[in-house]
Amino acid sequence: MDFSSSTTSVQIRSTTACNVRTGEYAVLRPKRTIVEDEALAREYLSAHNYKSSDMCYKTNVAEWKFASDITDEKERLKLEQSLVAARFEKEAWKNITSFNWKPFTDPDLKRKFKLLSVLGPSALPEDKLTQYRKTIDAMEKIYSTAKICSFTNPGDCGMNLDPEITEKMSKSRNFDELKHVWQQWHEQSGGKMRDHYEKFVELSNEAARMNNFSDTGAYWLRNYESDTFKEDIEGLWQTIKPFYLQLHAYVRAKLRAHYGEDKVPNNQPIPAHLLGNMWAQSWGNIDDLVTPYPGKTSIDVTPEMLKQGYTPKKMFEMSEEFFTSMGLLPTPPEFWSGSIIEKLVGKEMVCHASAWDFCNGKDFRIKQCTKVTMEDFIVVHHEMGHIQYFLQYKNLPLVYRDGANSGFHEAVGDSLALSVQTTKHLKEIGLLDKSTPQDQEATINYLLATALEKIAFFPFAYIMDKWRWDVFDGSVKSTDYNGHWWKLREKYQGIRSPVTRSENDFDPGAKYHIAANVEYIRYFVSFVIQFQFYKSLCMTAGQYDPHNPSQPLHECDFYRNKEAGAKLGAMLTMGASRPWPEAMRAVTGQDRMDASAFREYFKPLEVWLIAKNKELGEPVGWDSDQ
Repeated sequence: MDFSSSTTSVQIRSTTACNVRTGEYAVLRPKRTIVEDEALAREYLSAHNYKSSDMCYKTNVAEWKFASDITDEKERLKLEQSLVAARFEKEAWKNITSFNWKPFTDPDLKRKFKLLSVLGPSALPEDKLTQYRKTIDAMEKIYSTAKICSFTNPGDCGMNLDPEITEKMSKSRNFDELKHVWQQWHEQSGGKMRDHYEKFVELSNEAARMNNFSDTGAYWLRNYESDTFKEDIEGLWQTIKPFYLQLHAYVRAKLRAHYGEDKVPNNQPIPAHLLGNMWAQSWGNIDDLVTPYPGKTSIDVTPEMLKQGYTPKKMFEMSEEFFTSMGLLPTPPEFWSGSIIEKLVGKEMVCHASAWDFCNGKDFRIKQCTKVTMEDFIVVHHEMGHIQYFLQYKNLPLVYRDGANSGFHEAVGDSLALSVQTTKHLKEIGLLDKSTPQDQEATINYLLATALEKIAFFPFAYIMDKWRWDVFDGSVKSTDYNGHWWKLREKYQGIRSPVTRSENDFDPGAKYHIAANVEYIRYFVSFVIQFQFYKSLCMTAGQYDPHNPSQPLHECDFYRNKEAGAKLGAMLTMGASRPWPEAMRAVTGQDRMDASAFREYFKPLEVWLIAKNKELGEPVGWDSDQ
């Protein structure tokens, strides 16, 4: 039935009916059975799926145009379309919540209604929804257009985050220059959005309460379908923490050796600007300062990529070939014609890498200001993992076109990237000489380089949302936003600000996901489950045997293995149609998050770090009170 022109009424409860086109209600006489109600509900959802997919497409087009060319006019059009979409969502929500769906006997139908019964920010009155959207747009615009002045040439104040600031943070080893860049970025980004964020918290919490959640944090966590999720995350962190403390101690000792005791004191948190990354969230860019055995071959194949004439397009083509080699799906023509994989000349744009599903089953894109580096080669695989997920579940109803939980979507590409970055794979694709030996010292170098990206990330990923949970539930007032931020960063990460901070600053806003209102615990979840996925796929491919020392987990490469691809594909096609433990079981045989695969992968490095820190006499941990 074509509901776009029909005026058919669907009975919702025993005494009312809903016009599925207008949302108007009328009194009905006889009470229908559950079976009849379910039939009408399916009919309604069929029409809703078509209309919501079309609305999703139009909204994403408007958002894409703004993100790839930030202008006032595109911002206006984006806001205008978002309000149109909000009106549509609110009307649909009224219809959906008017069905008496909880007694439904069809579990699939009941799950669809459960997911659709949460409206989100669109529950706000239109004037407040407009304020909400404008507040987020304002923060994202501040972030994406922020520029700083050069340390060596103060008259040059046109340095963007990508690529100039990012390159400076990764390559400079000048303590004062790094401090200047760090301070300037925090002032020009987060420092200008504190008032916006306070308003955002107020409106976001109001929307959450209108959806029957206590606050925005509780609203976000619905996606994980667990009453013990926060406790589960804390438990995972406690499993990982001993390893992190060993890595932190070793890196601190190496930084002290380079910068001096006065700049990196013993037994203290590490200054945040010395770790090669603006947010100290990953430490791979200081590999040159901390590599244990510098004479061994590095897995950073950036020089070889440049030597071989790699381009951003080639990097994406090679990533796609990895997926298709496992029997997974190729990207459609629309991906190549619509994606932006290099920074557009002369335009302000959101350079933060992102994958987009335009909800029509054929238009999938990536927007990334790609640089020819090993780091971006891994990012490309991460983003292509999102695209593969989109492709696999594209035929499901729109309500199910999502990851089993948000962490699943982040983990897919990263689990394959673990295979891509192995010396075995880099040799296979010609980025490492096949004669390069992989002895014990080279193995420690490799695992440490990986740990600088993976282990170092966990506490940052945790506090990003731990801070917001505390803000949203009122535990932390706006008068202590910045103080609480640094309290968490010292407690969990063991880092400190390089300059004095106060409540005149708003350092959380110097990170994109705070400014753009993107939930972040998904990345913590991803960094746990990607190792579970990886271990299972390795065993399926016959590339890992826990009882065979000649087949260590960190050397597994399941490139071209169709059996591993089939196992992963079976999970991807589920989308969000099943609770995430079922999706987890499809790949790993487990129904919970488990950090043991992570510890198993890095075990040789952990043993080495413990011995090395004892040898160096480096204390493990830090004293935040001094």
